[in-house]
Amino acid sequence: MNSENNDHNINHPDPLPVLSALNDPVRLAAVGDLLLVKDPRGKVEPRDYEQVLAGVKSILTPCDIVLGNLECTLDAGVGTVPTEPRVIATEQMVRQIRAAGINVVTLANNHTFDGMREGFHRLRELLNELGIAHFGAADNRAEAEAPAVLEVRGTRLAFIGAVDDRTGVSDAAGLNRAGIATLDEDRMTEQLRRLSAEFDHVIVSLHWGEERVNIPSPSQVRLARALVEAGASLVVGHHPHVLQGMESYGAGAIVYSLGNFIASEVLFTSGDAVTWNRTERTGCILRAELERKKILKLEQIPTYDSGKAVEIDQTGFGSKRITRLNRAVRRGITLRRYRWEHFRVKTLKPILGYLE
Repeated sequence: MNSENNDHNINHPDPLPVLSALNDPVRLAAVGDLLLVKDPRGKVEPRDYEQVLAGVKSILTPCDIVLGNLECTLDAGVGTVPTEPRVIATEQMVRQIRAAGINVVTLANNHTFDGMREGFHRLRELLNELGIAHFGAADNRAEAEAPAVLEVRGTRLAFIGAVDDRTGVSDAAGLNRAGIATLDEDRMTEQLRRLSAEFDHVIVSLHWGEERVNIPSPSQVRLARALVEAGASLVVGHHPHVLQGMESYGAGAIVYSLGNFIASEVLFTSGDAVTWNRTERTGCILRAELERKKILKLEQIPTYDSGKAVEIDQTGFGSKRITRLNRAVRRGITLRRYRWEHFRVKTLKPILGYLE
């Protein structure tokens, strides 16, 4: 694995060479939250996500696999969950991200059932139609926990995902109930031991952590490392809507949060919106080259969603954040440090903002 992956951040990523031989490495890109949103009142013009992603398409399309967290669902005309914010997209929006190169998505997040089970089924049918592999939610727990399986030039990959129920998941999959795979360490580590014996790489996508908190908790660090020890090649996180650190561990790597990739404002029926600041609009593309049973290279490419387009961040802001957060993880996340960061974000900042 590239030894620079903790400190080397790319502002001008090099183009990938053409690959064709059977033994050439698999190119994988993982991105953060894909917040595809329509205005429930119909007053705000929807974003054209193919155009939004045009500036990063040259990074995504040469990759064999582009993985993202599809944090939205569709409206099936039967109603929505009662609580807001709801993240409801349109079919056209999903088609647009497919055209931009995204071909694998996790549905293991806390908005997959915002459009009820009928909306989820409609979304799943559309993903199947578009050839977008998906995992993490299904008609029962066994199917929700089952991997999405891909083979690229002879290298076999499995993708699994789960949601920490503390993120506010509305529908947990049951034995005979549609829903999302919930995070159970014992079940997932057992599954990883089986899958790692059958597949060259197992990629784990986790929806976890605290929103807007810039570092993972000590318990997240312990769990992620346990998953690598059980056989995961990559563990990638979502839900905080900000970047967190990355580390190499054993034969694998962990990115605790990739942050927002498409940071669309989430609109309420009242006209209010969940908006994003500069830090929350800064994300990361994790670009990996994978050989059978081995990670050859990892790169973190900072991105910024200006509200008009997602682009490679050239300002240095994203690179500095990535470097700082990687070093924070490498130094070690103590419970004291995590509690201070949690207090700073969840209590101190809102008070200071109110006083302003």
